[in-house]
Amino acid sequence: MKHIARKRFGQNFLHDDNVLSSITESINPRAGDAMVEIGPGLAAMTDQLLRSLPHMHVVELDRDLVARLEKKYPREKLTIHSGDALKFDFGSIPVPEGQKLRVVGNLPYNISSPLLFHLADFAPQVQDQHFMLQKEVVERMVAEPGSKVYGRLSVMLQWRYQMDLLFVVPPEAFDPPPKVESAIVRMIPVAHPLACDRETLEAVVQKAFSQRRKVIRNCLSGMFTEEQIKEAGIDPTVRPETVALEQYVALANLLKPA
Repeated sequence: MKHIARKRFGQNFLHDDNVLSSITESINPRAGDAMVEIGPGLAAMTDQLLRSLPHMHVVELDRDLVARLEKKYPREKLTIHSGDALKFDFGSIPVPEGQKLRVVGNLPYNISSPLLFHLADFAPQVQDQHFMLQKEVVERMVAEPGSKVYGRLSVMLQWRYQMDLLFVVPPEAFDPPPKVESAIVRMIPVAHPLACDRETLEAVVQKAFSQRRKVIRNCLSGMFTEEQIKEAGIDPTVRPETVALEQYVALANLLKPA
């Protein structure tokens, strides 16, 4: 029976063989890898990965799809975690000694940002992440200071990861086709992130970008004095989208030294 994509789960199933092959080549799965796929759906990518992997894990919320996966794959080939990836403990997946987890997935666009922040909690245990996301989201993730799309997502993820937009995927590669273009992003955790308290950095960045059109001095009014902003190496008259990650970290460390 054909599975009908469910809007509430943000389901768009990738079916283009050329795109699937390109993604698999980018991931470059090796036999000994500890791999987990988020949202395997109809298992198009799962099939590709299992050509190189003797076993892998998947996290799937849709119970109908879980049942399909259980019928299709033996347990020694696929370990299925039925549940919400936003709540899943990725640290619970067993990883061979000396290795780290590899994470892949066609992430539901409606939960992509909170899921990326959830995964950041496990960054020290992760080797790399390859995700399909809405192109606009990936552009925000990799944006540099001065870009119109540089913002909270850019700063917070670049603090934890080195990221690259690998290639764009057209809507017709999916069933049903989404209304937007997609893109593949590679995320490699930074071995030694700039020292600062994450919650403090998050608070600073969120306040800074809450009023993008104002200068940074006005955006951070009540949190920092103009002299403190200068102390962090920032011109108080610039806008928040021109301030580099290192400068936001410097601000966070003024509030709560690392």
